[in-house]
Amino acid sequence: MPRFPESIQIIDSHTEGEPTRVVVEGWPPCSGETMEERRETLGRDFDHLRRAVVCEPRGHEAVVGALLTPPISEASIAGVIFFNNIGYLGMCGHGLIGVVKTLEELGSLESRRVHLDTPVGTVGAQLEDDGSVTIRNVPALCRSLDNQIEVPGLGTVKGDIAWGGNWFFLTSLPDLPLELTNVGELLAVTQSIRSVLDEMDLLAGEGEIDHVELFGPSSGRTADSRNFVLCPGGAYDRSPCGTGTSAKLAVLHARGELALQEEWRQESITGGRFVGWLTEEEGQLVPRIRGRAWVMSRGHLRFVPDDPFRGGFR
Repeated sequence: MPRFPESIQIIDSHTEGEPTRVVVEGWPPCSGETMEERRETLGRDFDHLRRAVVCEPRGHEAVVGALLTPPISEASIAGVIFFNNIGYLGMCGHGLIGVVKTLEELGSLESRRVHLDTPVGTVGAQLEDDGSVTIRNVPALCRSLDNQIEVPGLGTVKGDIAWGGNWFFLTSLPDLPLELTNVGELLAVTQSIRSVLDEMDLLAGEGEIDHVELFGPSSGRTADSRNFVLCPGGAYDRSPCGTGTSAKLAVLHARGELALQEEWRQESITGGRFVGWLTEEEGQLVPRIRGRAWVMSRGHLRFVPDDPFRGGFR
């Protein structure tokens, strides 16, 4: 039978509208020499805690969890494994910004510039003077442009495949407004696209395209584009999505539409905004993403033995 601690201490924040729940204390030690091994340990031994922490009734579909671990790299302040309502993520841009603000809240930042280990590599972060956070993501790449897929009810959809810490299919559907009032249709359309992608192997066995990202014009002059991102668990990203913005930067650069160091302002359908740009390091495109996060609450999640819903549900 799954074993539950009496309680788990958490700190909740949101990054441009998207929630992050950082596990601070109470989670059993997670073994593994690498962050990828630790993520595998979570899936094998502690998946019941993942569900309990982020799923209902203690959480909801949009919550992204972040488990802090000891670092594996000498220069890193901590390791972090991100998880959501269905599983585990390689990286999470909005979540990393939330983690940095949480470490600030705890008084645990050794300096304003830190490194954190993730399952897909070590990332950097800097707490800016205005309270925003700039992350140095893992290298991004554009895998292919103008892939055509046939989607029932939509016909031919053309999109790009890119990596920004997770794999994305990026496309534009001009007749579909990217507005909060249209969330139901946006979810249905992106889920239809991902259902088709699930039946294909566009990455030749090298991974899974589990995010779908729609783009359209921004709502004003404060951003270059507006997006809608379908996450793996069926929720949409309330923020502009850090890994998704990184993937978009790689696509724009591949098309010759974004120079190195040139800023791109990405807006979500909620109005949240990230600023991103690319640098080239050792022949790779390295994204920087800047955004804001706010700590909302500190508390303990309790797991009373006779609670029939202590293990959460979707």
